[in-house]
Amino acid sequence: MKGQLFFEDGTIFEGEIFGYQNDTLGEVVFNTGMTGYQEILTDPSYYGQIVVMTYPLIGNYGINDDDMQSFSPKVKGFIVREAYEKFSNWRGKESLNDYLLKNKIVGLMGIDTRALTKYLRDKGTMAGKIIVGEMNEDSIFKEIRKFYNHNAVDNVTTNYIYSLKPKLPKVAVLDFGIKKNILDSLIKMNIEVTVYPANTLAEKILKDNPDGIFLSNGPGDPSELNEIIENIKNLIGKKPMFGICLGHQLISLALGGRTTRLKYGHRGTNQPVKDLNHDRVYITSQNHGYVVEEDSLDKEKIEISHINLNDGSIEGIRHKELPLFSVQFHPEASPGPQDTAYLFEDFLKML
Repeated sequence: MKGQLFFEDGTIFEGEIFGYQNDTLGEVVFNTGMTGYQEILTDPSYYGQIVVMTYPLIGNYGINDDDMQSFSPKVKGFIVREAYEKFSNWRGKESLNDYLLKNKIVGLMGIDTRALTKYLRDKGTMAGKIIVGEMNEDSIFKEIRKFYNHNAVDNVTTNYIYSLKPKLPKVAVLDFGIKKNILDSLIKMNIEVTVYPANTLAEKILKDNPDGIFLSNGPGDPSELNEIIENIKNLIGKKPMFGICLGHQLISLALGGRTTRLKYGHRGTNQPVKDLNHDRVYITSQNHGYVVEEDSLDKEKIEISHINLNDGSIEGIRHKELPLFSVQFHPEASPGPQDTAYLFEDFLKML
């Protein structure tokens, strides 16, 4: 069935619908990873977004039971050049098409994803809508212009507190849309992990007396999360703290910094980052649309630990006095390289 991707400026990309056949509206972003489409589909940080894969052939190793980063896909739509139906992999359980259909996720294939990516890089990230069949262009453009990814964290955080593999030391994890491999990475360090909903009060967490606090990744604009930011202020300095992605941005905001939206974000498994303390460059996995503004940080108390070598943006900070550090990239990968997994060991040493 024919399908079309509409943007508010009137630009239209045409292709074929696969997966679930229904209209879908979201923020259109691109990911440059050559593999890892299953992890991308189930990464809660993509909530509210239509993801474009720049690699042209997607689906060739199918879907398996091991690489999910949450219980279900979180994207609003999935756009590829070619969706491969006859997957081949010893772990594969079902095709990409069947998985999207089962989970009611709209796919659009046959798109010139190279042209679409260049369009997004030129125009910047923007809302778009995938249309199946007939459409009313006037109503579509109005709907697209009104779209904003509000309350994203509320839609992906856990609804209850739960613990995984009770071992010492104990870490309280604030779930803003956490990926499974972050939990796996902490558990591999023989850490007792207790996961809390995003809006859990600092008083509750401190009453449970963890040895450290971890702030997870997640979707949306960090500056909207005022109650969570105030909560983090009440936690900073009380326990050792480590944040990844959205967690990094929220820590920076709690310390008095500012965040700004990138034109088209950093999404992929091949982003070069320099660790300024070790004077080494690592290839990292990333998925974010916002960054911390360097001039907003108090340099007397906060040092920049990592920078992005493509655009010079901040990729990590460390407090000079308190046991606190955070990074913008994903050291747990999934998908992507695990070059920076040493940061979990740094957190364990801090504990």
